[in-house]
Amino acid sequence: MYLVALGVVLMAMKFLEFGPVAVWPWWVVLAPFGLAVAWWSWADASGYTKRKEMEREDAKRKERIDRNRDAMGLLSHKRKKK
Repeated sequence: MYLVALGVVLMAMKFLEFGPVAVWPWWVVLAPFGLAVAWWSWADASGYTKRKEMEREDAKRKERIDRNRDAMGLLSHKRKKK
């Protein structure tokens, strides 16, 4: 997402001829978009995206289980202090 935001900012600066970006070639200005596509392709192909999604779901599930155990008074005092 950071690469897309950088690409939008650089493209706007190039279009408005603002700062040193005005004299840069277009391929340099548009490079962050290509890098974003490469990153997303790698993340999907390597399983990185799915792994991060599963970690978030596991953390939510654990928090929900701990919250329910705490509400029922089943969490030990040792575990509550963490």
